[in-house]
Amino acid sequence: MTDETQSDPVRNKFLVVVDDTPECQSAIRFACRRAWHVGGGVMLLYVIEPPEFQHWMGVEQAMRDEAREAAEERLLTLAEDIRNETTIIPEFAIRDGYQKEEVLDLIAEDPDIRVLVLGASPETGGPGPLIKSLVGEMSGTFAIPITVVPGNLTKRQLDAVT
Repeated sequence: MTDETQSDPVRNKFLVVVDDTPECQSAIRFACRRAWHVGGGVMLLYVIEPPEFQHWMGVEQAMRDEAREAAEERLLTLAEDIRNETTIIPEFAIRDGYQKEEVLDLIAEDPDIRVLVLGASPETGGPGPLIKSLVGEMSGTFAIPITVVPGNLTKRQLDAVT
């Protein structure tokens, strides 16, 4: 008896939520080094959150366009750095919405995403709302493992644990 439902092999991806914080760099390095060691891929997600208050339609659209342009520039720069260091060609997504919802939606849409990697701020204010929500509130029911990378690790320390 043969298995006719056999599909192509799954490529394990590490998902990183990208922002402009220093701890994001730690999360990206961790994810890339792990992916490189296990033959996996990296997915970078940049979420453009809606403004806190609504502007006139033209102003709001201009702000969205500027945010998208900045997101594209950031992701392209990160992709080049990642390729140069690990030879991995990362995938990336830019989404409009709220981080938590967009992370959950992307994980639901892409079955190859196997690990979510988040950077935790070394500041005393706590790890941040996304980590608090996903690791705290949803930890027992989350669909994939979550790796929280301390933002104060050096490159050498990150390389040693990957």
